Amino acid sequence: MENSNTISVILPIKSSMTGFFEDYFKKCIESIKIQKIPFDEVIIVHTDETSLVEFLDSFEFGDLEIKRLVWTKEANFCEQVNYGVENSTSKWFSILEFDDEYSNIWSKNVKEYMNYYPDVQAFLPIVVDVDEKGVFVGFTNEACFAANITQELGILSNEVLQTYQNFQISGMVIQKEMFEKFGKLKSNIKLTFGYEFFLRMTQNSVNFMTVPRIGYKHTNFRNGSLFWNYKNGTERLYEDEVRFWIESAKKEYFFTEQRDINYEPQEI
Repeated sequence: MENSNTISVILPIKSSMTGFFEDYFKKCIESIKIQKIPFDEVIIVHTDETSLVEFLDSFEFGDLEIKRLVWTKEANFCEQVNYGVENSTSKWFSILEFDDEYSNIWSKNVKEYMNYYPDVQAFLPIVVDVDEKGVFVGFTNEACFAANITQELGILSNEVLQTYQNFQISGMVIQKEMFEKFGKLKSNIKLTFGYEFFLRMTQNSVNFMTVPRIGYKHTNFRNGSLFWNYKNGTERLYEDEVRFWIESAKKEYFFTEQRDINYEPQEI
């Protein structure tokens, strides 16, 4: 196995003031510890919220070495991930959310696929979506295996993305060089920043392959998350807003630099 195939985990955290944060975080960290092949680097990018800093200071990571980076600006998932990648030292990296978990064979199988498919620059897991009680909701990234959606099974292409948007960046592993070369995550794209990222990377010929044997559990519609807030009325989701951000992603993926984009709610 090549030593050059090193992997960093980037774990962005906004706040500990969320339902069941401690339970989620413990399971998240445990999923890193139980890998059959250890990750080469684990980077937590967290805000300077006092309760969060105190929690991380007192958390028992055991033998797991953690690089902690304090994000002093306004909390932002995309910018925190970008900052973590900038400070990583591995050839590859993966994004892990605090309420998600890697399967225990994740790193082992990823490294096997890296060696077997040297022309692939990014691998996607089959994401198992669960609700906050752990009940199965559905799968994400599996559409790459539908013959009526993709021409080459397992491969995510720009053509597929033009008509199908349901793909997940968390849990993927991608070459740091490609991520930085073609513009990183864009914080100006709300709701659909992951979709815009996939469009931009595939437009620039980054090869994405979905691999069933690198599973990832994603907590969907968690209390306190953006889509939970939309669903339960604490944030208003206008009827045309999702469509606006999908269309914005399709317009902006040609540009590696961020541009000003503002959504104006429709008057009712």
